[in-house]
Amino acid sequence: MSAYDAVIIGSGPNGLAAGIALSQEGKRVLILEAHKEVGGGTRTAELTLPGFHHDVCSAVHPSGFISPFFKTLPLEKFGLEWIHPEVSVAHPLDNAPAILLKKSIKDTSTQLGQDSNRWVSLFEEFVGASDALFKDTMAPLQIPNNPILLSKFGLKGARSAVSFVNSYFKDEQAKALFAGCAGHSILPFDKMLTSAFAMMFVIQGHVTNWPIVKGGSQNLAKALSGYFVSLGGTITTNTRITNFEQLPIAKAYLFDTDPKQLAAICKAELPKSYLNRLHNYKYGPGIFKVDWALSESIPWKDPNCLKASTVHVGGTFNEIAKSEKDMWEGRHSEKPFLILCQQSEFDATRAPKGQHTGYAYCHVPNGSTKDMTAAIESQIERFAPGFKNIILSRHKTSTKGFQDYNPNYLGGAITGGVSDISQLFTRPVARLNPYSTPNHSIYICSASSPPGGGVHGMCGYYAAKSVLNKKATIKR
Repeated sequence: MSAYDAVIIGSGPNGLAAGIALSQEGKRVLILEAHKEVGGGTRTAELTLPGFHHDVCSAVHPSGFISPFFKTLPLEKFGLEWIHPEVSVAHPLDNAPAILLKKSIKDTSTQLGQDSNRWVSLFEEFVGASDALFKDTMAPLQIPNNPILLSKFGLKGARSAVSFVNSYFKDEQAKALFAGCAGHSILPFDKMLTSAFAMMFVIQGHVTNWPIVKGGSQNLAKALSGYFVSLGGTITTNTRITNFEQLPIAKAYLFDTDPKQLAAICKAELPKSYLNRLHNYKYGPGIFKVDWALSESIPWKDPNCLKASTVHVGGTFNEIAKSEKDMWEGRHSEKPFLILCQQSEFDATRAPKGQHTGYAYCHVPNGSTKDMTAAIESQIERFAPGFKNIILSRHKTSTKGFQDYNPNYLGGAITGGVSDISQLFTRPVARLNPYSTPNHSIYICSASSPPGGGVHGMCGYYAAKSVLNKKATIKR
């Protein structure tokens, strides 16, 4: 008799989601975590000075709040508290008011000049049917719940961001706002599907103001793990798995790891042809991140930027497109596109009274060793003169630093691998069931499986469903 029905390697949001989904069905589940704490990309630490609590990786969680699986869980009973800012995104421009992505489509569109009506017509239907859209887009390839809605989204989303803005927008305001959202794809803007990423982030912003977790992202992991344990699950930390023989006997093994770790651990359990395909997986660019302890709020030229949990710093569409093209082609942008978060503006627990935390990262070539601090701080200074003068302390994380922190982030790639047309739907390899492997007892449940990166747990949820739908047996 197996000691467990399932053993999960890794306790990121996907590993925890898989554990919960299996435990809800009465399965005996063990989660093994190499780090001293659960969480993966959802951890919080005093990276700069005492009393300044910084999110180590993921910081703002629209996909976590709207996750079709997380929404079904009683996470508030386990300490989760969402905080919603007044607006989702601020996008500062030179010598012009910042553009704000607000929950109200109308209030957002009134800032967009000639593109006001077009913005409403592009997004209104999707926002009105967002629950159905999220269920179909945050899933592997399958028969859709709403095929007409999904096909409408797909026809627009399949386009490149360049093609999209040239077809639909005339003024820089709408183009820039769309560019900032497209930047989350970590793809050059002439690639197919970059408009789908932008559309999804825009729609999420019109459904809910992008939230943070009170006390830090770690509290989302704590709530998930608390609920998992309440269902009878077991978690063991400080346990790094490097060889399959280290694992206890179980009917199924789910890996919340990147493909190369899966290949290394299971090299004797999987056929060489499959291992070769795992080794050919594309990870894409990495990131360079800086966290700051600040003496006061960021002094944005437009104070409306302080209303947003996220600020997209980079200027015009063309400037952001150039930055993303540079990192894709192995160059370091002199004016990088930044994703900046200012959690302490909305959560007083993040910093000492009157002081603040800051967080920003830019995209860089995979494995980059270049220190991007000066370029990042100059970009912020451009839109917030005096920013450098309020820095009390800073903490830098390079691509190597991210990989050392979490081996899933190979070369600093934080989203589980490239999400281009060749890999978004077939990650980590092309199989009818992407979570399965040739060994009927080994599964992958990380962001390197569909629907990909983001703190939403849907990769883990669907991997768990695969286990439940197939009797996994292994003799050791």
